[in-house]
Amino acid sequence: MRLGIDLGGTKIEIVALDAHNEICLRERVMAPKGCYVDTLEAMVTLVHQAEHALGQTGSVGVGIPGAISAKTGRVKNANSTWLIGEDLRGDLQTRLGREVRIANDANCFALSEASQGAAQQAQSVFGVIVGTGCGGGLVVNGQILAGANAIAGEWGHNPLPWSTEQDVNVACYCGQQNCIETFLSGTGLAQRYAGYTGEQCTAQQIVGLMREGYSPAVQMMDRYYNWMAKGLASVINVFDPEVIVLGGGLSQVNELYAEVPKRWAQWVFSDQVVTELKPPMFGDSSGVMGAAWLWGQGEE
Repeated sequence: MRLGIDLGGTKIEIVALDAHNEICLRERVMAPKGCYVDTLEAMVTLVHQAEHALGQTGSVGVGIPGAISAKTGRVKNANSTWLIGEDLRGDLQTRLGREVRIANDANCFALSEASQGAAQQAQSVFGVIVGTGCGGGLVVNGQILAGANAIAGEWGHNPLPWSTEQDVNVACYCGQQNCIETFLSGTGLAQRYAGYTGEQCTAQQIVGLMREGYSPAVQMMDRYYNWMAKGLASVINVFDPEVIVLGGGLSQVNELYAEVPKRWAQWVFSDQVVTELKPPMFGDSSGVMGAAWLWGQGEE
């Protein structure tokens, strides 16, 4: 049995896969905010509860909104900032009494969709998470491309390219300003909408207002389509993937799949763009499946 955990900004999800890659258990809980110990204990509890319910132990793979530093072995680059500097892998291994594999959540998402999901026929895949944060993962020939510094695919902390005077400065938790994450994450969209309109709305509420024809929300989402088109065009110019798959809460905005490809050609350095933009086959559970697949069959 393989257990996968997706540690998100708003939820923690666990899935258990049997020898045939069938889901035999799936649970999710709200993620504790601001407390590392509570987050750690929530993950351990989910593992113990799953194993008790199924009557067996399993391997454990975890997708996190950050990466493990090769220098320190501790978490870095996490938008759940209370994880930064913590020995998450060591602490989980101590509490669970076994090896734990950890990867970036966007890498897990990209692996899931490239292996058995929306991009399973593609040799090069860029998996994007647009949720609480804005991460990315690269898969080439079925393998995660982690990079020399374990940051491959982290497009969310590049500046938005081809910005305009309308794109007001917003600070990012990483210490920079106007990172792509501050434009495209659900948090960033809500913050920029509040800055433009003075109205406090969630990203989901903004999308709903746009669909009702509310002018400020329509204008905001028109800007959002352009921001995503620019951000993804810069990835296409460097990595040139066959397929880009969106994940996270904003991947459920169906309008993205028509509007963004219609706009990105003006920034892509090519006479045509054949890259496909697709929704995830596994919805917002893609990352947790990829986390389970950090262990190959038979390894557990």
